[in-house]
Amino acid sequence: MSETINFHAASPILPVNNLETSIQYYCDKLGFSLDWKEPEIMASVSRGPCNLMLCERDQGHVGTWVWIGVGNSEALYEEFKKTGAIIRNPPTNYYWALEMQIQDPDGNVLRFGSDRKEGEPYGPWLDMNGKSWPERKEDLVKK
Repeated sequence: MSETINFHAASPILPVNNLETSIQYYCDKLGFSLDWKEPEIMASVSRGPCNLMLCERDQGHVGTWVWIGVGNSEALYEEFKKTGAIIRNPPTNYYWALEMQIQDPDGNVLRFGSDRKEGEPYGPWLDMNGKSWPERKEDLVKK
């Protein structure tokens, strides 16, 4: 007898230094809601179907990157500017998405991306060290 294997949505676990500070940031600045928490250990926050786990000083390495698909990264960018989120890189057109980078207080990076802008040039990439990589010639071709 075989059973069907069904994958569910991933729930990335982000290491944080202070659980309460991180919960406040994700809820107040990024618009997430607190699902549950185990004080001084772990919490779950979500926004729509997106769920993230925050773990105090355990499970992973600070500086983790997570990609989150959204319907409109430019509108989300405007929201985050108003709330005071840490904007690492504004929405930039790439061949895979129109993507921005948001950082949390612990240095974890959330990459929010929506559909790329067709016929628009691609922009520079901001790497994990904060270095901006200029466009490559092949990326400048409108696809």
